[in-house]
Amino acid sequence: MTDKDVSQYIAATFAEAQSAGADGNSFFFFRGDRKLPFATLVTNDMYDQFSDLDRPSVFRLNVGVTKETFERVVGRDAMDAKHDFAAFDRIMPHPVYGRMHWLCVLNPTEGTFQTVKSLLNEAFDLAAKRNTKSDKDTPA
Repeated sequence: MTDKDVSQYIAATFAEAQSAGADGNSFFFFRGDRKLPFATLVTNDMYDQFSDLDRPSVFRLNVGVTKETFERVVGRDAMDAKHDFAAFDRIMPHPVYGRMHWLCVLNPTEGTFQTVKSLLNEAFDLAAKRNTKSDKDTPA
């Protein structure tokens, strides 16, 4: 899969998703909520160097999930374990935002992306709930 395949999947699957790009990276938000993306696609080492993303055709998909899902996917002690953050096709804690329950995968294969789809669904639903809650908190 390519980063474009992932972007196209997100656009086709989540009608209320909007994307913003910066420096070759993509940030996916629920509707107009620009506070916290539900997923990001990073293609360079501008924000961190853990994944060696400056290699040709390398990208990292990052997805924010619940604590329960995070622990189910990578384990309760995932943040204490050593990870090869430059390895392809492994779902692991985000090298910087793992403590906030973000998962990541570099260049997922079609098989791994089947698992990632459910993570994206959860992340989008969380963003929608946050947005709906903030809509209710806003005075009319």
